[in-house]
Amino acid sequence: MNQPIEQGTSENIQKAALFMVLLNAFTTPVMLSAANVALPEIARDLNIHAVMLSWIPMAYLMASAMFVLVFGRLADMYGRKRIFILGTSSVIVTSLLAAAAPNGELLITARFLQGVSAAMLYATQIAIVSSVFPPKLRGHAIGLTVSMIYLGLTFGPAAGGYLIEFSGWRASFVLHIPLAIIVLLMAIFKVKGEWQSDQPGKFDARGSVMYALTILSLCIGVAGLPETYAIIILLAGMAGMFLFFYYAHHTTDPIFDVTLFFTNRTFTRSSIASLIIYTATFANVVLIGLYLQYLQDMGPARAGLFMMIQPLTMAIFSPIVGRLSDRIEPRVIATIGMLFTAMGLAMLALLNGNDTLPYLASALVITGLGFSLFSSPNANAIMSAVEKRYYGSASGSIATMRVLGQMSSMMLVALVFALFIGQVEIVPENFDSLEQSIKLCFFIAALLCLPGLYFSIARGKIHS
Repeated sequence: MNQPIEQGTSENIQKAALFMVLLNAFTTPVMLSAANVALPEIARDLNIHAVMLSWIPMAYLMASAMFVLVFGRLADMYGRKRIFILGTSSVIVTSLLAAAAPNGELLITARFLQGVSAAMLYATQIAIVSSVFPPKLRGHAIGLTVSMIYLGLTFGPAAGGYLIEFSGWRASFVLHIPLAIIVLLMAIFKVKGEWQSDQPGKFDARGSVMYALTILSLCIGVAGLPETYAIIILLAGMAGMFLFFYYAHHTTDPIFDVTLFFTNRTFTRSSIASLIIYTATFANVVLIGLYLQYLQDMGPARAGLFMMIQPLTMAIFSPIVGRLSDRIEPRVIATIGMLFTAMGLAMLALLNGNDTLPYLASALVITGLGFSLFSSPNANAIMSAVEKRYYGSASGSIATMRVLGQMSSMMLVALVFALFIGQVEIVPENFDSLEQSIKLCFFIAALLCLPGLYFSIARGKIHS
């Protein structure tokens, strides 16, 4: 028997569901960010070159992007909690596989499977929150969820860095498992009821395959540039994206209801702005980790502490901003956030190996403040712009834009590394190329925020 979606949901179920989602929102980023600080140790232990190293985070993000729509649709059809439980169980198993990987190829495979598991969680977190809370409380609940995500991103590098320094890089892949087990037990025994769409429709298998192959082609194509085969695959991926949108717009019950993009200006421009800011900012933690451990010669533990600065800033301000977005026009707050993000990224683009650490810390604080000003109001704008029967699809869209942006951010890193470093190990002889590559990535990211400013301010009003 399904729980009614808003007013009929009891306060006890609201509290239990929120606690479950918040703990998961903390746990999943720990899994992601702890692995990022381990990259230099993985490269040394498994003899991985620069381009393959970039695939360790990118395989995870690629898989999440390929499947988040699939699981968002399945969650609408068969139950959001059911998919959430399956995702949590799968995360535990695939994390153990990653920790046991004997070489780079199998580690990348395990990371891909981790990404598939995480897609189930990305597709259901905001949908569950939106299902159990009424509109007047939703912004605050979303803000808390976003805050926990960034607390996870804060805790991951610090705890992972210490584990890596004393126990090796494999420990970073099991750090989150105890928390994931708690989430799983809560979902099974404490959160009663189930939530799904009132109009589930049919599953779009053809569109799902088309979309997944498109994402796969784009990633492989970018990572392989400038080789001829890569250019062909990349062009095929671009064509596939256009064909997917055409197909989805002209079919019944598509995997991704792109009609919202053609009929809902607020939804469309908010989604594009989200895609842009995630593309601009996600690779920061990877690039800063490489900068500190290679160019500043820091150990993983100290580097992990330093990498806490940006996500900690996000975690502090996100719930405050989420509450404000229930009363103040979200587009104003989000646009100011996009501007601050651009400023912080521009500062990072001017980094060099001799810069003082306080300068780097200041840039990370400004970038983190900008992102926290943007993220919660933008998510609130998207969820407030659609009817409640589209909560699953809209939540899937938020997750899709986030994961596509994160994937695009790592695609940018993979492309720059392929063009300026190549398939060689990162050794002192290549540090100049590494430094220039890092600065170029930040410069491109700052420029990306310029169109982001337009889409954020031009989205239209949410509050009347």
